[in-house]
Parts: sequence; C-alpha cells; structure tokens
Amino acid sequence: MSEGEQSARRLVFVTGPSGAGRSSALNVLEDTGFEVVDNLPLRLLPALIESGGNDHSIALGIDPRNRDFSTNGVMDALGRLTALPGVAPELLYLDCATETLLRRYSETRRRHPLAPDDRPSDGIVRELEMLEPLKARADFLIDTTNLNVHQLRAEMDHWFAPGGRRLVVSVQSFSYKRGLPRSVDMVLDCRFLKNPYWEPALRHLNGTDEAVVEYVQSDPRFAEFAEKVNDLSLLLLPAYRDEGKSYLSVAFGCTGGQHRSVAMAQMHALRLADAGWQVSIRHRELDLRK
Repeated sequence: MSEGEQSARRLVFVTGPSGAGRSSALNVLEDTGFEVVDNLPLRLLPALIESGGNDHSIALGIDPRNRDFSTNGVMDALGRLTALPGVAPELLYLDCATETLLRRYSETRRRHPLAPDDRPSDGIVRELEMLEPLKARADFLIDTTNLNVHQLRAEMDHWFAPGGRRLVVSVQSFSYKRGLPRSVDMVLDCRFLKNPYWEPALRHLNGTDEAVVEYVQSDPRFAEFAEKVNDLSLLLLPAYRDEGKSYLSVAFGCTGGQHRSVAMAQMHALRLADAGWQVSIRHRELDLRK
C-alpha cells in the first residue's frame, strides 16, 4: 500500500441482499474502529465526508431501504469519491444463496422489505436483480451462505482489521457432492490424487491430520501439482494487487471434502503465508460438522 493510500480516510460501502448479514458485518467494522452509519440517504453523503477529518474510517450501510437508494446512485457516489483526495472508497458485498435467504426469512417470519405483501421469495428475487451491478463492482465479496456469525467475523477481520494488507487470499476446501462454492476465482480439482478414504485407518481422519497429509503427498503426481498451483497463485497475486483487486479466492475440491482437498488447502495456504501474503482458510464441509 502506498503512502497516499495509508493516509486516506477509508470509506466502506456495505451492501448485499437482506438477510445476508449486513448488520453483523457493520457490527464487526464498528468493533475494529470504523465509524458506522446505517441507511444514510445518499444525498447526505457529502456532508458526512466533509464533517470529519482523517482520524476515523467510515462504514456505510446501504440497501434498498435507503430513502433514495438506486444502484446507479451508489455507483456514481463511488466514482465521485474515488476522485477526491484523502478518501479511499470501497464496496463490500455480502452475497448469499437464494435458498438460504428464504430459509432465514422463514425462520424469523419477517417480511421482506421489497415484498411486504407478497411472498419473501418474490422480494429476494427482486433485490438480487437490483443489486447485481453492485455485486459485479464489489471490491470485497463475502458469501455468507454457510457462515455463522463467528465465521463471518473471522472473514471480516482478515480484510478490515487494523494493519491488514490490502490484498487477502482466501483458500478453502469443498466437496463436489455439495456443489462448487460461490464466488471463487480459481477452482482446483484434487480427485485425481490417491484417496485416503479407501484406507480404513485414514477414513475417519481428515486433511488436517499428519497421516492423511503424508498419504496425499505420497501420490507421485502430488509434488508437481502442488508446485504448479503455488507458481500460478504467486503469478496472479501481484497482478490482482496491481489491478486494484482486494482478494483472490482459491478453492480445492475432492469427492467428500474431507481428505485431499483439505490437505491441499492447508498446505497451499501455509506456502502463501510463508511467501508473505495474508491468508484466510476455510474448510466448508468440516465447518458444517462443527
């Protein structure tokens, strides 16, 4: 990060579909030292910027409940703020699968703000369509579909805690049986490696156990695969950073998401961390069992 970027006042727009965790994300940002303002009309944004110095970063909650909300209005505001000296505007988008949003509304029995008299599913569809341009523009994208509050806080801390680097690498493992994870940049298939599942002594272990790691590493194709994946990531990371991106997400998949993909994700994350990158790691299927 350059000296100019370090002295700029950080302004994070936080948006995403209702029910995706926007309020929880704002609470985390407040805990890390941001001044949080929720549902501020966009027309009042200039006054907010002018009212303070550079000592506090601001997190601004934005969603269709804002009185003068429009995707074009948010995009225009981001464009204008980018041109201002001393201000570093960023957009955080909290994504979530439609089925999960619907379940959350069913559990809380809340009415959807865009469908107060209709089914929540109608409001969810309308809102996702409305927010699609902002999702495409996002500097940070967190998929909360399978995250609890504590896991969301961990993801937020990696990106927004004081002293954090501008570009974060998110490494995760998953099971192809449950489908591809959402919003990832690179997906790597580990199913060609020897499967520890077929070894009775390893079946009930996972890729964080040393015995499983050693078994995966014994595959004659492992070393070259791991090296090429590492080289590709180290090639892309500076390119993403220079392009102004804030994160790169890498997902390793195997049949059950328990052995090979977990081991590969663990090893790859450690190698990137050793190379000096800030890395968050998540094992989707293991997390679901906790």
